[in-house]
Amino acid sequence: MATEIKVPALGESVTEGTIAEWLKQPGEAVAADEPIASLETDKVAVDVPSPVAGVMSEHRVSVGDTVEVGAVIAVIEEGATASAAPAPAPAATKADTPAPAASGEVPGAAQTMSPAVRRAVLEHGVDPSTIKGTGKDGRLTKEDVLAAAEAKKSGGTPAPAPAPAAAAAPAAPSGAGRNSERVKMTRMRQTIARRLKGAQDQAALLTTFNDCDMSAVMEARDKYKDLFAKKHDIRLGFMGFFAKAACLALKDVPAVNAYIDGDEIIYHDYVDISVAVSAPNGLVVPVIRDADKKGFARIEQDIADFGARAKAGTLTMEDMTGGTFTISNGGVFGSLMSTPIINPPQSAVLGLHRIEDRPVVRNGEIVIRPMMYLALSYDHRLIDGREAVTALKIIKEAIEDPTRMLIDL
Repeated sequence: MATEIKVPALGESVTEGTIAEWLKQPGEAVAADEPIASLETDKVAVDVPSPVAGVMSEHRVSVGDTVEVGAVIAVIEEGATASAAPAPAPAATKADTPAPAASGEVPGAAQTMSPAVRRAVLEHGVDPSTIKGTGKDGRLTKEDVLAAAEAKKSGGTPAPAPAPAAAAAPAAPSGAGRNSERVKMTRMRQTIARRLKGAQDQAALLTTFNDCDMSAVMEARDKYKDLFAKKHDIRLGFMGFFAKAACLALKDVPAVNAYIDGDEIIYHDYVDISVAVSAPNGLVVPVIRDADKKGFARIEQDIADFGARAKAGTLTMEDMTGGTFTISNGGVFGSLMSTPIINPPQSAVLGLHRIEDRPVVRNGEIVIRPMMYLALSYDHRLIDGREAVTALKIIKEAIEDPTRMLIDL
């Protein structure tokens, strides 16, 4: 019996997505609840599972096509599991010995490898069957392949696949090797570009800066990190301190936690902090709900969970819906200073940067302190300069004297 596979509900206000990758090809066996396609929405990539076991009969749409919720994208023939297994066999038996080397694929691995992963396998000459995937359902990611290639290189074992590539290079005309590749922007990247440009066009963006002495926070972290990890089973990072410091500032300066809706201002009596997290397809901003009511441990646990799920591609639309204020930490990539762009409809974003020892004056003497530049970008239509500077100063003072966070100063 043929079963039509339809695009599932994708979350509130999301009506369509783009086929990013087919995980099952026609003729391949499909288990019940096994993902058959990866669907990319404006914010996240979601897998489309099969409701039945059988064999993939046909694809109704192609990679890159935009499909609406409820649209039929594939057909599966139920109860024909056994017939799918022999399908790849004829191709394997007909191929000559060089064919597997040319394809760079291992039987059984191709069905869970995206084009980017296959390309990385070919380029680095690694055996995908020997790599443990960290993606959803154990699928390989490009990062897994690159890590395996680096490990192979450091172990002194030459990679087999690059040799043919190197041999082919001299055959190219003199002056070749300057290649360009045209790649369609993913739906998520298009959305990021549109939202960021929209923020610049609509908001009156301005950034105020301050520098922050990280000595007290670093001393507190070094003193309690082992006890904290033992009790809460999570590492004590700096983001928890900044999230709690931001909560103090947003409570004292409500405009920084508000946003404009038409000709009205929406104020919030809660703090939902969006945390910018790097994901394979771009930057995502999952939300720490009620950050003002949570302790350090819960905030650090939320952040760690977001980071792991962003890497695995399992963040949901609900994870990234809402948010009243954003914290973006460019310091993990080495940034010294930046002017972050607000995340609409929010009105402000805090930018964190790298910590470095710098000479500063304390009590009339020049001393070396671990310093960080802080940047607060804000929508000047709603937030006055005095309010922005005050909010950033509160954050700075709370970080330089963490006791303030305990006694709500």
